[in-house]
Amino acid sequence: MTELLTAAQMRAIEQAAIDSGEVTGLELMERAGRGVVEAIFEEWPELAKTSHKAVVLCGPGNNGGDGFVVARLLKEWGWEVEVFLYGDAEKLPPDARVNYERWCALGEVEALPKNYEPSLCRPAIVVDALFGTGLTRPIDDINFTLLDMCDCVDAGCYRSPEDRDANWPPIVSVDIPSGLCSDSGKVLVPPDGEPDLSTTLEAMATLADLTVAFHRAKLGHHLNTGAKRSHKLKLVDIGLHSWLKGSAKQTGSLLGLDKYRHRNDHKFSHGHALILSGPSGKGGAARLAARGALRIGAGLVTVAPTPGALQENAARLEAIMLSPVGDAQVLQAVLADERLNALCLGPGLGVERARDLVPVGLAAKRATVLDADALTAFKDDPSVLFDMLHESCVLTPHAGEFARLFPDIAEKLDAPSTKGPAYSKVDATREAAARAGCVVLFKGPDTVIAAPDGACSVNSAAYERSAPWLATAGSGDVLAGFITGLLARGFGPKQAAETAAWLHVEAALEFGPGLIAEDLPELLPAIMRKLGV
Repeated sequence: MTELLTAAQMRAIEQAAIDSGEVTGLELMERAGRGVVEAIFEEWPELAKTSHKAVVLCGPGNNGGDGFVVARLLKEWGWEVEVFLYGDAEKLPPDARVNYERWCALGEVEALPKNYEPSLCRPAIVVDALFGTGLTRPIDDINFTLLDMCDCVDAGCYRSPEDRDANWPPIVSVDIPSGLCSDSGKVLVPPDGEPDLSTTLEAMATLADLTVAFHRAKLGHHLNTGAKRSHKLKLVDIGLHSWLKGSAKQTGSLLGLDKYRHRNDHKFSHGHALILSGPSGKGGAARLAARGALRIGAGLVTVAPTPGALQENAARLEAIMLSPVGDAQVLQAVLADERLNALCLGPGLGVERARDLVPVGLAAKRATVLDADALTAFKDDPSVLFDMLHESCVLTPHAGEFARLFPDIAEKLDAPSTKGPAYSKVDATREAAARAGCVVLFKGPDTVIAAPDGACSVNSAAYERSAPWLATAGSGDVLAGFITGLLARGFGPKQAAETAAWLHVEAALEFGPGLIAEDLPELLPAIMRKLGV
């Protein structure tokens, strides 16, 4: 579990360290620049063996100051370095100005972009130190746009790293790829720009082969397009140790899986999950959820289909029990058994059946996951659902379901961002959780989990945890089952959602390409062993 910071939090940490006398801003800038050079040589060891050429693009703030440090260090390494500055050197912040002058003692600084003339010698590396985490406005003035920035090197350099010819130089972004809001991962676009201009800017924002961030990753590195803009993210320690709030790798204890080590347990002490299902031919989603709940540790799992689907489910289930539920009255009778302590409502349930059964399930006040049809059933008047929810519920919408339940919040999230910090998926999920009065898990590669009190976490399937093959039919149903099984085991709603989401990605990484939803539950034993559970 690693702490993610906003730009304001990072500034506050740096300023607190400076105010304490522990370090100066100039020392932090030197450490940052040195960290970038070390990250370059670590990523491309062949570049450290002999001299090469670099192009360093510096911006008007402290990010540009980092760039001047990078340029100086590469020059001292024996490289040929071309440096370009966007903005007025006289207006640079004090520390950036010092490093500008240090560079000027070694080489020239050209204006960006007007004076740029492509060299016959193609650079080995391009350093994007234009706009870092402090960017709060779109780059839309008359002399400079992201399109100009691309032209400064060659538009071909800004294609996806996977699509580039081997001759194109890699792009290294300092802090965050230029043009992105570091709190939301969105590209900031001009408020009065033509729609085609906004689209162009979105498409042309820096695509970095490597992004070097300092101290902690920022929200924008993992949200929205942030992870898509960089092939790899490298964190550099700049010596702010006494200002750390703490971070740790995922372990069984941190995930709450130490609950699995209790002695003298029996199946009923591990909880009993009930997964409501639909009619014949529609039970696959519920069976996937049930398998996920059982494999993640629920002591017992029961699937409750319509009576007509009983035989179909019996032919496909072994350790999972069956209890037919035809209508709300039958469900109420089933829930009289208080040992049923966790419910999963939605996967394969059917919209009409959900309208009938969800109110009964929620009235029982058990820990409950609502997914798929249980969410869609109330799209015409979401307040009806919100009025029934309780604090032990977890909603698991994907983007479409989120927009149906929270249309006004989704509209803010989807609106083009004209200034930073932009409205982010974290903001949206927190607002949704507060309105619903329960935990909301907003699915995606940048899954966000928020509680009504504002506590929030991001489960990012990006960079080294990228698992695009997780986008397969039924994977969301398995996730709902994972959460339900953990609720049955006694996890709180937020911890159950966080742990299930993390294990969901780990299972996909364990398998690799070719994954189908049925594989996910079967991968949990190997992952649990690795965690020491």
